[in-house]
Amino acid sequence: MFRCPVCHSPLQKEDTRFVCENRHSFDRAGRSRGGYVNLLLANKKSSSDPGDNALMISGRTTFLSAGYYQPLSDALCESVLSLPQSLRVLDAGCGEGYYAQHLLEAAAQRGIPLDFYGIDLSKYGVKAAAKRCQKIPLPVQSSFGVGSIFDLPFADESLDVVYNVFSPIGEQEFSRVLRPGGHFVAAYPGARHLFGLKEILYEHPYENEEKNHELQGFSIQSRQRIAYRRRLDGQAVIQGLFMMTPYYYKTSVAGAERLKKLESLETEIDFWLIEYQKA
Repeated sequence: MFRCPVCHSPLQKEDTRFVCENRHSFDRAGRSRGGYVNLLLANKKSSSDPGDNALMISGRTTFLSAGYYQPLSDALCESVLSLPQSLRVLDAGCGEGYYAQHLLEAAAQRGIPLDFYGIDLSKYGVKAAAKRCQKIPLPVQSSFGVGSIFDLPFADESLDVVYNVFSPIGEQEFSRVLRPGGHFVAAYPGARHLFGLKEILYEHPYENEEKNHELQGFSIQSRQRIAYRRRLDGQAVIQGLFMMTPYYYKTSVAGAERLKKLESLETEIDFWLIEYQKA
């Protein structure tokens, strides 16, 4: 199902590698590392080590595993698994695999056969995602690769569903790889998302801009708002959340120090889950 990032020919999976008809070869990681493949060419990298680093992936895992975003994960599973013919599914920006694992487990429990793929720029995220999903039983099967959302290693019109949780949106690539009538499901932050966190980090906290979320080449089929409050307990969870937000890169030293002093944090959690269909 993967295509060669060099010549765009289909890749065939062998024991220790993926190889195309033109003999371009890409090594697979061993089973202990999840069996993922790196399909991001050196000349396509924005840095020597793109995407989230190991510390950030560890923080994301700590926060998400505590269940604070479980309502979003449940809604995403229902949205994807209720779509017709959702057999070939891509998580575009899979990170450490939290949402992938929940979707695959839900599909396996319902006996829904999924041919599932996860792509992310972070090799640390893809490794973690592949490991946490490798033991989920049939009828689902999963493959993970390091790659770019803006240059997906898949053939034209080869996927039924693409979903994306807080990662950059590459609507042109999503449209290219989706079959006619295929679906895209996206999670976006709502206006009050993590406002309690912002109140600690910034002297003048602000609401997120509300957008119409329209995408070229897609029509919106449904909108679902998921909003609630949670108290986060412990610095590990609080810092895990901080590291998985854009605020991690643009908060002052003083704001970060205020956050380090907290042992609990109460905040709004506010999402939009939007289902699109390829026009």
